[in-house]
Amino acid sequence: MPEGPVRPLPQLTAANEFYWTSGADDQLRIQECRNCQELIHPPQPACRYCRGTDMGHRVVSGRGVVAGFTVNHRFAVPGLSPPYVVAQVSLAEDPRIRLTTNIIDCTADDVELGMPVEVTFLNIEDVWLPLFRPTDEQPPQPIPLPVDEIDPGDFARHVRPMVTTHKFEDRVALTGVGMSRIGRRLMAPPLSLTVEACQAAVADAGLTMDDIDGIATYPGGGNVGGFGEGGVTAVEAALGIRPTWHNGGIETFGPGGSVIAAMLAVAGGLARHVLCYRTVWESTYNELLKSGTIVQPSGRTASWMVPFGATSAAHTLAQNAQRHFARYGTTKETLGWIALNQRANAGLNPTAVYRDPMTMDDYLAARPITTPFGLYDCDVPCDGAVAVIVSAVETADDLAQPPVLVEAVGTQIIDRMDWDQSTLTHEPQVLGQAAHLWTRTSMRPEDVDVAELYDGFTVNCLSWIEGLGFCGIGESKEFLDGGKNISLQGQIPLNTHGGQLSHGRTHGMGLLHEAIVQLRGDAGDRQVADARVGVVSSGGLTPSGVLLLRSAA
Repeated sequence: MPEGPVRPLPQLTAANEFYWTSGADDQLRIQECRNCQELIHPPQPACRYCRGTDMGHRVVSGRGVVAGFTVNHRFAVPGLSPPYVVAQVSLAEDPRIRLTTNIIDCTADDVELGMPVEVTFLNIEDVWLPLFRPTDEQPPQPIPLPVDEIDPGDFARHVRPMVTTHKFEDRVALTGVGMSRIGRRLMAPPLSLTVEACQAAVADAGLTMDDIDGIATYPGGGNVGGFGEGGVTAVEAALGIRPTWHNGGIETFGPGGSVIAAMLAVAGGLARHVLCYRTVWESTYNELLKSGTIVQPSGRTASWMVPFGATSAAHTLAQNAQRHFARYGTTKETLGWIALNQRANAGLNPTAVYRDPMTMDDYLAARPITTPFGLYDCDVPCDGAVAVIVSAVETADDLAQPPVLVEAVGTQIIDRMDWDQSTLTHEPQVLGQAAHLWTRTSMRPEDVDVAELYDGFTVNCLSWIEGLGFCGIGESKEFLDGGKNISLQGQIPLNTHGGQLSHGRTHGMGLLHEAIVQLRGDAGDRQVADARVGVVSSGGLTPSGVLLLRSAA
């Protein structure tokens, strides 16, 4: 039993207790479908392969291969101080089963992809955490990595065809945008930022609050520390909108999914003008946590990853980046060209949080967060709100701004949604949605004039670039080299306002705001010449959405 603070422990349930306590006899157990004998992880009430419901569990060898790893330098949890290795281990019995864990009994420098490992258990209270250590005998060369269930170059084959020749996208227009103050530690109530953005968007469209008959947000109400203003209830109470339709929730088409939901409502005749908004106040929230004004919830976790110190999306995506490096020859500098591009564009944007010039040497010298990510691979926590108006297309000509039209959306889920069981080399929930987009339009990547692509981390953006076809799968090293192709004058101007890496983490809605501004021709010093078609993505890792937009001119 460890002394002192203990790491976060899993909540034991009837469904998972066999796993978290199996180390009591030094045996690793994984759920098994008794009908087809396939292994399933995390445990489920049904088999994803045969759909059977007769589920049991099986003792496995406890041997596997390091299929992904990252050395955490930034994040700390009780009982687990950095640096430590977060890894995904593919089991010998079925490489599709990947366990998030820690690699122990060796230095971080000794860990490598393809390293054979074996299980050992750490007993804390009534839990036995499966950790892994290198086997005594190591082969002269690493074992080849497991491959994706769906090849990264073959996602399009799994996209469902359109169910009708009529597109709901043709019935809507984006008619107003608004943004609140954006900054670090504004110490302003999040709802006040939401109201600022919403009022600005309504005024921008030439509407009044009485014209708004729908509201939509992400992630809705509930405790989402630093990532919301209280949802539909809070905004309706503040503005007195009385909507005929409303929507708020986290399980949607990415952080900007409220906009796609609003399009469906407008196209279906439930509303004519829907106010969509997204608020973050993470910077202030973290400051209040430090001061003790806010106390973070404690207790056991339902996560399969947090007990191993994998507390951030960074820990998953860093492993995807490492595997992209190994499979395609991508380098740290490849990611650096994305960060440098965003910073150069932010220098032209007075609302960006970080505007100081940055060189590749600055990028490479930044303090490590979780390998291969350094400080500038990660988006900027900030406070701010963004709002967008979705209107019925027949109303658009009567409004104050030229409308931006929606050509197509991409939303289909193809790869697994469990973070550590999903796509190996790219950000999960990107390639399928990107492939889906192109089935709903005759346009192609070469028709796009400006791209506003989700960049919570640099590898997110790389994944969207490849997934949307601006270069081939695995070809981003050459495409991004030197940054010319993604500059304001390049082949595909990228994240023209500075992206989340430099403008600030507005969770996808800031990217949509910028796309609309660009297609209106109102971006000032950062305006892309003759921008008529834009693509904007929101999310990834969790379900995402991608939109292809065009100007009405």
